Amino acid sequence: MIEIVPLGREEKGRELTFHYRTNYYYDVTVQEGPEGWRAALKRRPFGQTEEREFKDKLLEDWLEEPQLYGAVENGQTVGYLELSHERWNNRMRISNILVADGARRQGIGSLLMETAVSAARQAGARALVLETQSCNDPAIQFYRKNGFSLTGFDLTAYSQTDVEKREVRLELARALSP
Repeated sequence: MIEIVPLGREEKGRELTFHYRTNYYYDVTVQEGPEGWRAALKRRPFGQTEEREFKDKLLEDWLEEPQLYGAVENGQTVGYLELSHERWNNRMRISNILVADGARRQGIGSLLMETAVSAARQAGARALVLETQSCNDPAIQFYRKNGFSLTGFDLTAYSQTDVEKREVRLELARALSP
């Protein structure tokens, strides 16, 4: 049985490794003309399975009022959820959500997402927001299933060649009713 539990400051600095496989990416195009800009994101196949990996640390100093939760099964943490209440615009940011490779597709991510929604509502936040990459199709599909929509993108968040790498930063949000 999975239990979602609050985790403490002793987790500060713990490094998480995010690893995923993806067959699709969202091709981001922006056209500028005299009337303004036209942007499009189109889901396209890579042609072969891509494997991506990156690392992040928990409870970084830049987070506002961080909250950390663990999905625990048989005494082992198999998932993490890190939240931060952005007071200036009253949004709750999911800074990290991770389910261990061997524990995926068992509903743990959905339990963590329910925890995020509950914490955001309890804090009185007007929306839940997060960042992902245009090449992380499994995460994008999961977020869409959980009510998130595209609210923006950044063509140079990670490097000057994000578009060519097919790794554009996407901002997604889910509005919360009061």
